[in-house]
Amino acid sequence: MKTAIRPAARGIALIVVLIAIFVLTVLVGAFAYSMKVETKLAMNSNQEADLYWIGKSGVQFASWVLAQQLIVPNEPYDSLNQKWAGGPGTLAASNSPLADVSLENVPLGNGKFTVKITDLNRRININMANQDVLQQALTLMGVDASEIPSVANYILDWIDRDEATRINGVESDYYEGLQPPYLAKNAPIDDLSELLLIKGVTLEMYWGAEARSHIPAAFQRVDRFGNVMETPPYTVGLAEVFTPISNGKVNINTASSTVLQMIPGIDQVSAECIIRQRSGPDGADGTEDDLPFQSANELGECVSGHVMQTVQRLCATRSTAFEVQVDAEIAGAKRTFYAIVGRNSQRDVQVLSFYWK
Repeated sequence: MKTAIRPAARGIALIVVLIAIFVLTVLVGAFAYSMKVETKLAMNSNQEADLYWIGKSGVQFASWVLAQQLIVPNEPYDSLNQKWAGGPGTLAASNSPLADVSLENVPLGNGKFTVKITDLNRRININMANQDVLQQALTLMGVDASEIPSVANYILDWIDRDEATRINGVESDYYEGLQPPYLAKNAPIDDLSELLLIKGVTLEMYWGAEARSHIPAAFQRVDRFGNVMETPPYTVGLAEVFTPISNGKVNINTASSTVLQMIPGIDQVSAECIIRQRSGPDGADGTEDDLPFQSANELGECVSGHVMQTVQRLCATRSTAFEVQVDAEIAGAKRTFYAIVGRNSQRDVQVLSFYWK
């Protein structure tokens, strides 16, 4: 006796088959996606290693450029129109290894890198700054006059090697009362961001006019209606005028007007005169017609005679410390690396630190 398969049973079987096909399709898709992710992760891992070595190579390239700058004929100075600083280079450089050098999109293997070099001697070494220099810096920044003496003493108390408190200053007993507690460093600053640990130094004061782009939304000050409050109108920030790493000499060919005015005896008129002379006929720094100073003794037209001795002691036309930024790229993947380079001579150029963010 034959048993007929009813249409309802055939329909259920078809549904089961379709469900099975759907499940298998999902599993295959999930497996394919998983394999794609694993492949991408493996590729990224390899690219990270390649980017790291491209970054290291970029720093070595920058060190070579800085070394070669020392042997360019008739250029006993460092200035903003030279190749290392991203300038066009000078006629003297045409007879040196830097003649055809470019710091942008330098090919390396299956990747490339771009180098940006900034000398640190364009700033004041904060570990060598006294109270007058700190107060002058805070004044030029636009800090409220009533806060200036205290903030200057807070910084000096952080750097000095004792626990003796200056007038209106603070030492470890203040910082131990914070959450979390910590001690005053009582030693030279190694990284300028340490300033943010010091009483009275705000993010706005540290970053200056660029503060808004550096402050996360969660830390921006708001009024009772939730509106972001305007930051104090600091013209420049501490990060723009100070460095913890340099030989203490300010390079008059690269320093800003604000930094030049932090040198005792140099006012705004003198600083503008210095920049006008070094920038040449077109009045713009970093161009072919720049006229860099070859020694600090050439500032006679911009500063008075009694200031010249101070200028000779605190200023120079060579830089010894540099920050190197390397933007590495390979197959669309990018990473930015940083290094601090110290240059003592053509044969003595050292990478003092190498890091990424």
